[in-house]
Amino acid sequence: MLCRAHGATAAYTPMLHARLFDEVAAYRAEHFTTCPGDRPLLAQFCGHDPATVLAAAARVAPAVDAVDLNLGCPQRIARKGRYGAFLMDDPGTVTAIVAALARGLPVPVTAKMRVFPDVERTVAFAKALEAAGASLVAVHGRTRDQKDARAHAADWDQIKAVKAALRVPVLANGGVLTLQDADACMAATGADGVLSAIPLLENPALFSRARTPEQAADPAASALLALEYAALATSHPTPPRMVRAHGHRLMGPWLAEFTDLRDGLSQHDLDGPALEKIASACVARVRALQLSGRATPIPALSPRALARLAQEEAVAAAVAEAAREEAALASIGVVGEEAAVERSAACV
Repeated sequence: MLCRAHGATAAYTPMLHARLFDEVAAYRAEHFTTCPGDRPLLAQFCGHDPATVLAAAARVAPAVDAVDLNLGCPQRIARKGRYGAFLMDDPGTVTAIVAALARGLPVPVTAKMRVFPDVERTVAFAKALEAAGASLVAVHGRTRDQKDARAHAADWDQIKAVKAALRVPVLANGGVLTLQDADACMAATGADGVLSAIPLLENPALFSRARTPEQAADPAASALLALEYAALATSHPTPPRMVRAHGHRLMGPWLAEFTDLRDGLSQHDLDGPALEKIASACVARVRALQLSGRATPIPALSPRALARLAQEEAVAAAVAEAAREEAALASIGVVGEEAAVERSAACV
């Protein structure tokens, strides 16, 4: 909802594990919530069994505008579970899932994929998705081995080739950190839209065309967005671990300086009102620093980190002292059990 308020025109759910979603009510309750205004919405599933994915998707179909098959997750757990980007090694199963969803659901089916090292294989895979019934294909311009976005630029040329080969809409993903990047990606690929995931966690206003340059450059911009998120998390109660994660993402650079606020995010029952207090304090402190002429954070160690550092230094000093004592004892001929006793005493 925060992203929608700042320019995003559609949203995906988090990746939902199809088998768990179908079988475990508690998993469904925690991982799928929606509200008025949360549209258009795509529910994103992972799995490798057509019947299981269909059963899970059927549970949410009335509340969403499309169901998406995730073929982009590159994490090791996806390899173990045979889903995400690793399922792309089995195109027959992929197309069977897409076809089952297309036949069995009352809403459109979409798929998000990664590229292969060679463009011909990428295009062939995308065309197979379309032929199986996908109404939209999203393409992440990195291979599954290119997990570090900073080290590997997204291959927009491959996305462009997919767009040229398909009749259905194509979304581009990868290499979009700013609104200017989004515009450049659209121009370079011809894609019908642009996706962003991790960059939105730090800047939910990435797609906003209403923000002025001054608002975007405001040192307190991320904390102000955290305030907006806190209000939404109050209206729509959210698990503490998610509130905590978003708080850290939004205010991370300043939390490196305001370590007491960072420690405040660790409270086990963190909720929207608690985050609002922390974010409000962060905004106030940033404004005070601006008045003093500073607009960037200076990382500091928290009391907890300082205590840990002091403990590590004490242990290192004890080890060094023990070594000195042992060397001294050896120099005067104290060996064997006597040395062991002296060494033990020095360590204590």
